[in-house]
Amino acid sequence: MDRAEEMEMATEVLVPVLGESISEATLGEWLKQPGDAVAVDEPIASLETDKVSVEVPSPVAGVMGEHAVKVGDTVQVGALLATVDAGGAAPAKTEAAAPAVTAAPAAASAPAAASAADESSDSPAALSPSVRRAVLEHGLDPATIKGTGKDGRITKEDVAAAAANKSSAPAPAAAPAAAAPAGSARKEERVKMTRLRQTIAKRLKEAQNTAAMLTTFNDVDMTAVIEARAKYKDLFEKKHGVRLGFMGFFVKAATMALKDIPSVNASIEGDEIVYHDYADISVAVSAPNGLVVPVIRDAQDLTVAGIEKTIGDFGKRAKDGTLKMDEMKGGTFTISNGGVFGSLMSTPIINPPQSAVLGLHRIEERPVVVDGQIVIRPMMYLALSYDHRIIDGREAVTFLVALKNAIQDPTRILIDL
Repeated sequence: MDRAEEMEMATEVLVPVLGESISEATLGEWLKQPGDAVAVDEPIASLETDKVSVEVPSPVAGVMGEHAVKVGDTVQVGALLATVDAGGAAPAKTEAAAPAVTAAPAAASAPAAASAADESSDSPAALSPSVRRAVLEHGLDPATIKGTGKDGRITKEDVAAAAANKSSAPAPAAAPAAAAPAGSARKEERVKMTRLRQTIAKRLKEAQNTAAMLTTFNDVDMTAVIEARAKYKDLFEKKHGVRLGFMGFFVKAATMALKDIPSVNASIEGDEIVYHDYADISVAVSAPNGLVVPVIRDAQDLTVAGIEKTIGDFGKRAKDGTLKMDEMKGGTFTISNGGVFGSLMSTPIINPPQSAVLGLHRIEERPVVVDGQIVIRPMMYLALSYDHRIIDGREAVTFLVALKNAIQDPTRILIDL
């Protein structure tokens, strides 16, 4: 079969429609390399938009053809990404055919004598930029890391777990000191910012330049919520099929406080203040390429169980990369939980056009005075950053105190007090 006949059998893979008002994306990662066998609807590439990563499926079964673009390139909707040779069989890979190396500019510094094993899905060239950076920072060998992502791909969580295991392993016997080659201790790597990271940077800087931001703090005794969770978590999971966490309590308490202090749930449009009679709560969840912020619609109408189910679904689909862009639009108020990463205190930045964001932090046992006695209680710092153009200090503090009271006495949530 000559080249012309092969091209006739090839099926073009085009950039799909990405959503309303989205006309371009960045090629974040090739999931299939030329010569790889692919099945119908199997993802072959990952595109990064302003909000989410979108996997591009193969329209036919066959063998992956040539890549038309490189990792990091910007592509328009409808543009050619690659071709798939329908019905073919994947040829054996050789060292001579090494398209994966040229597909990732960041891998150009790898030794020239790379073996065929370096072309596997665990090689630095085949990893996503964020995972590759984490691997390099921890000095790990990707081949020794077991991937738990889709199709066995390595995630940042896998790298973190491998790094933790490495640090806990016994140190090897000291080797004779040897002079390090000149210049070997100083290395740099340049990785182009992902489209998502560029959008985050732009929006955060926009918030700082536009809003008159101020942060007020308080702390909350988590004893009552911890006891309620410990008492009912098994029954809760058995009945609702989802774990009972702390976010359900905080989201529900926030909706009640927003109802009492409507300016915290408002936004500025031109010279007008828009007040919302609903609470669409944006919650930050972890995804392979960073944090994403899907929105719990009409959270004021949901029970704690309904909120936990929604957050659990968001978290699962964020890891799978199946969140839709419409699910991250809008939002009238944001809750960000830095405590899961160990943060003690922070000043979160507003998510425009919202006017406030609540920051949660780690729970830490501290001595506090209760009824004249010094006792040890599990305490958490709360931080509310707000736009002082629309929210007065009195309103911000009143909101935070109302939320604190609901958390310290969860019965208030049940009776809407």
